[in-house]
Amino acid sequence: MDRNTVIAIAISFAAIMGWQLFVLGPQQEAYEAAQAELAAAEEAAREAALAAGAPNEGGASGNPAMELGPGAAPGSFAPTPVSGTGGGELISIEDALAKAPGRVKIDTPELAGSINLAGARIDDLELKNYHEDVDPQSPRIRFLSPVSSAHGHYIEQGWVAGGKDGAGALWSAPAGATLTPQTPVTLTRSEGDLTFERTIAVDERFMFTLTDTVRNASAEPKSVVPWGIVIQRNIPEDFRNFMILHEGPIAVVDSSLFERKYKKARTSVVEKAGSRGWVGITNKYWLAAAIPPQGETFQAELRNVGTEAAPIFRASYAMTPRTVPAGGEVTLTSNLFGGAKVVDILQDYEQEPAQGGLGVWDFDKAIDWGNFFFLTRPIFYVLNFFGNLFGNWGVAILLLTLVIKALLFPLANKAYESMSKMKKLQPQLEKLKERYGDDKAKLQQEMMGLYQKEKLNPLAGCLPILIQMPIFYALYKTLFVTIELRHEGFLGYIKDLSAPDPTSIFNLFGLLPYEPTAVPLIGAFLGLGILPLLMGAAMWFQTKLNPPAADPTQQMIFNLMPLMFMFLFAGFAAGLVLYWFWNTALSIAQQYFIMRKNGVEIDWGERLPFMKPKTPAPGE
Repeated sequence: MDRNTVIAIAISFAAIMGWQLFVLGPQQEAYEAAQAELAAAEEAAREAALAAGAPNEGGASGNPAMELGPGAAPGSFAPTPVSGTGGGELISIEDALAKAPGRVKIDTPELAGSINLAGARIDDLELKNYHEDVDPQSPRIRFLSPVSSAHGHYIEQGWVAGGKDGAGALWSAPAGATLTPQTPVTLTRSEGDLTFERTIAVDERFMFTLTDTVRNASAEPKSVVPWGIVIQRNIPEDFRNFMILHEGPIAVVDSSLFERKYKKARTSVVEKAGSRGWVGITNKYWLAAAIPPQGETFQAELRNVGTEAAPIFRASYAMTPRTVPAGGEVTLTSNLFGGAKVVDILQDYEQEPAQGGLGVWDFDKAIDWGNFFFLTRPIFYVLNFFGNLFGNWGVAILLLTLVIKALLFPLANKAYESMSKMKKLQPQLEKLKERYGDDKAKLQQEMMGLYQKEKLNPLAGCLPILIQMPIFYALYKTLFVTIELRHEGFLGYIKDLSAPDPTSIFNLFGLLPYEPTAVPLIGAFLGLGILPLLMGAAMWFQTKLNPPAADPTQQMIFNLMPLMFMFLFAGFAAGLVLYWFWNTALSIAQQYFIMRKNGVEIDWGERLPFMKPKTPAPGE
């Protein structure tokens, strides 16, 4: 590795440190200020709504206003509802649940909650097997909540009929009904001469199937239009604005993926027509989605139907009008998803019905695989295979590292052989420096001639590092966006591989009642736990396998790099640090073997002073 490469690495590290101190720190402060501003705006909006006598959780606002996307010709697509999205006083979740006109209990192996009979909305959902932190006694994740709560989040499917959009319309349910995977529930409601019957089924995961039948008792045909919406009032309470991750409205329409982060979604509108796909609102681990029948034309729309200060984010689809013949009926089956973005589950739903799925188009695009999807996906599949095989994701990371090392083994061998030859050439290079030290151009010419004679590429030693960078980023992305590693432990003391090592040398690994990571701006670098220390030690050990640099400045940077990376990695996910430590340890073994194979002597006493034999004192 030449001096320019080392300097580039040092500059990159300085840039990362500067980004943490001068960008991420101020961003966090700005986020907190924005949250305070948003709370004030919500309070103002609440007071204005109360003064206007706006409705509460009980049902629709009665506002018949509807919108037709400008990309659709009149009559070709349904107007998606703007009524029933709330308004009025924002109250606690508990009070909002109690004010509903009626509820149907939901009880599955994964879900607990209820369906609001106002709109047949799924607006009360907890995830039974996911908790707020690693303590299994901590509260379960509350995923969906009523619209009249401060961060209301719900899914609804309805029909436009008789000039009304049907949002928040009151449905009837059998007394004491409970929705389980074994017991579907049938709801009914009427709108003039039209009767709506909805059978809701739920599987043992996170998917609801709605089978709607619309009957026309009149002597004339009626036009009805099906739609589906996902609503998020305000920015979610746990939102953290990660640049590496998409959170906010999302839509898949045919071959296109549309994403709008919450900041941009306040003012921008997305409209797209297609025949396959879905709409939803996603965050890091969870997804709420409305899924139209696949293969039928619909228009998707992502829009803020609130104000910029107090947004109500809506992801919606609207289908082409259906005609219900006089005395006849039409039937439609659609789906709603609410739960965890488990890759295997999402991909199961992508399978065609003949293979046991639902044929949901590109459903795993709910996971933000990033621009390096061609690396993140394979890395995840290997991790997932080993994790399921051995039941431990820490072991899976170790085995993944072995797989990556095996794939890069030939390339790494050539690089280490090149480094070994460079070591053998050191005496000749030193002689050239002595002879042409004052003539830089001649020295460079002679050195290049020597390299060509020995068929040696002086930059070959940097190639493994350059290849490792995108792999490292892809693994970082994979650990960050996939739920499979959330709250997965390793080595006993690590309870969550997707979070930083929980120990810190700065509080003597928990012996002192002090939390270093709470220090503003630099706290992320002070969680210097066991794994970052091991990684730093391994990197330092590896530098000692290489010959000392001729340039003192370059050697100083080499010596400091393990320390710098140790502090940098302190704030990274423990699984990522585990990978880098194990990868470095394997590289040390490989480099040692290649150097010995090529006849390079390794004087451990010279490399590592603590291993140097003690020189006998005179007279001993």
